[in-house]
Amino acid sequence: MSDRVNTSRLAAAGTAACTEADVPSTAKHMHSSHIDGEVDSCAQLQTVDLYKSYRKGPVEVPVLRGVSMSTRQGEFLAIVGQSGSGKSTLLHLLGTLDAPDRGEIHYDGRRIDNLAPAGRDWLRNRRFGMIFQFYHLLPELSTLENVLTPLMITHGVWSFLRRRREHRARAKELLEMVGLGHRLKHRPRELSGGEMQRAAIARALMVEPDLLLADEPTGNLDQLTGQEIIRILRTLNDRQNLTIVMVTHDGAIADQADRIVRLVNGKIEESDGIGTPVV
Repeated sequence: MSDRVNTSRLAAAGTAACTEADVPSTAKHMHSSHIDGEVDSCAQLQTVDLYKSYRKGPVEVPVLRGVSMSTRQGEFLAIVGQSGSGKSTLLHLLGTLDAPDRGEIHYDGRRIDNLAPAGRDWLRNRRFGMIFQFYHLLPELSTLENVLTPLMITHGVWSFLRRRREHRARAKELLEMVGLGHRLKHRPRELSGGEMQRAAIARALMVEPDLLLADEPTGNLDQLTGQEIIRILRTLNDRQNLTIVMVTHDGAIADQADRIVRLVNGKIEESDGIGTPVV
């Protein structure tokens, strides 16, 4: 469990700040499974008994089978599992890109899985940052323009244009931070895989999110480049107290998180709270 808990940000978000003393002794280091399915008031993000299935013709395929887990402010959590275990489905539910069939998702003490579409959009535009395995950069835009797109969407065209100089300065600052200050005018086809993922990280940070959701951020990269991306995420977590929930199939990548939980057949296995899943 991470000990980097920023109490002022929690209070500002309307969530009571929590310490180790607030956590029952039986629950310490066991945030991946909730006692009696209750909502954890100390959690920044929590799922309670999530179920999700998909249909293939007449066949219903269960993906998640009662997933309960949580993460605290400032924690770097890795979710690992084999292909088809439900990792990406779970991350999409956390990011309100999809809705569970049953169960609840809570963020900063408020239930979010049942929000209206406008409420879910607000969360993704203002509080959540998301990065994906395949980058999803717009091919016709430059690196700088891709990083600016979240603010164009959040503020609208006229509001964005009024503060364009300020927004461009922030985008350039973020691109410098991820090592792309020399690639501002390049289009995605002119970037390497690692550079495209770094641009995607900068884009996710434009809205100054409280939570970063990363779906296989190194899955399309070689080992060296993947380690570089994780170094950037680790630095963001350490220096900005940014909560990160990362899905990965790579054990070496997962080991660099504060804590690992494993998805097996749509269910969470316990973690030891340090890094190595208990099997």
